[in-house]
Amino acid sequence: MRIAVTGSIATDHLMAFPGRFVDQLLPDQLEHVSLSFLVDTLEVRRGGVAANIAYGLGGLRLDPLLVGAVGPDFAEYEVWLKEHGVDTGSVHVSTEHQTARFMCMTDQDTNQIASFYAGAMAEAGRIDLYAVHARTPLDLVLVSPNDPGAMLRHTEQARELGIPFAADPSQQLARLTGAEVRSLVTGARWLFTNEYESALLRERAGWSHTDVLDRVGTWVTTLGAQGVRIDAKGEPTVTVGAVPDVRAADPTGVGDAFRSGFLAAVGWGLPLRTAAQLGCAMSALVLAAVGSQAYEIQPERLLATLRTVYGEHAAGLLEEKLGQLT
Repeated sequence: MRIAVTGSIATDHLMAFPGRFVDQLLPDQLEHVSLSFLVDTLEVRRGGVAANIAYGLGGLRLDPLLVGAVGPDFAEYEVWLKEHGVDTGSVHVSTEHQTARFMCMTDQDTNQIASFYAGAMAEAGRIDLYAVHARTPLDLVLVSPNDPGAMLRHTEQARELGIPFAADPSQQLARLTGAEVRSLVTGARWLFTNEYESALLRERAGWSHTDVLDRVGTWVTTLGAQGVRIDAKGEPTVTVGAVPDVRAADPTGVGDAFRSGFLAAVGWGLPLRTAAQLGCAMSALVLAAVGSQAYEIQPERLLATLRTVYGEHAAGLLEEKLGQLT
C-alpha cells in the first residue's frame, strides 16, 4: 500500500525538568503565570508528526511518501529520512522560512509543556496532491497535524481524487473551528485520536460518539498506558493493551510510532487487533528512547515482544512480514 503522509516536519528541542509542573503552579495565581524552569538536559532531535510516521513506515519497508514543507536547513534531515526508506520527492522547500521547531519540556511525571514554531510549514498548502498522485499513484492519504489550510486542502483533494484518507488532527484540534473539524473528519476511512483528543473533537464538532462513527470508517483511540480502543459502527469494540513495564525515557512520538505500526499492518491485510498490537509494540520502542526517531526496528526483538505480550498467534500473523525486514 502506497501511503502519502502529509503533515509537519520539524526539529525537536527536548528538555527534561527534574520536578513536577503541578508543584510550580499556584492556584490563586493562574491568571498571572510567569515561570522559568531550569532543565537538566537538552536533546535536539529530528521530528514532526508526518516525518515521524513516515520514518516508522520506512523502517517497516512501506516506502512512504512524505508530503510537507521545510526550509533550506532540511538537507541533512532529508538524507537521514532517505536512508530510512522515506520518499522525500514531494517535500516543498521554502526559500523564506526555516524548518518548523518543536520545543518541549517533560517533567518527572511525563507531563509536557510545549510550543511549536510553524516556519516553512505555513507553505504546506502550496503542495498539490493532484501532482503528487500523478507522479506516484496513492492508495491512502494520511492527513496529520500541519498548517490548517494545508490539512483542509489535502483532505478535499483526496476526496476529489477518490483516494481513501485517514484523519489525524491531534494537536491542531485546538486551532481548528467546528466546521473545519467536521470537514477533516467526514468520510475518513481511519480516524486517529488519543483519549483527550476524542473528547475535544466531539466538543469542537458538536457531535456525539455515535455521530462520529456515522461519519468515519474506523475510529482508533490511543489510551496511553491502557493501550488502544478501536470502534466502528455496528461492530464490537476492539481493545488492545499496551506493552507493559516499558521504561519511559521520553513520550515524544509514541503516538506517531503507533500509527506507523497500525497502518503497516493494515496495508499488509492483517486484522485490526493485530494492527493495534504491532502499533503498541512500535510505541514501546519509541517510549524507551529519547527522540521520536531514535529507535531502530529489529525484527526478532519486535517479534519477541509481540509473542511475549500478545501471544503466539499475534506473532505468527506478523512473522512473515517482519521476517522480510532482515
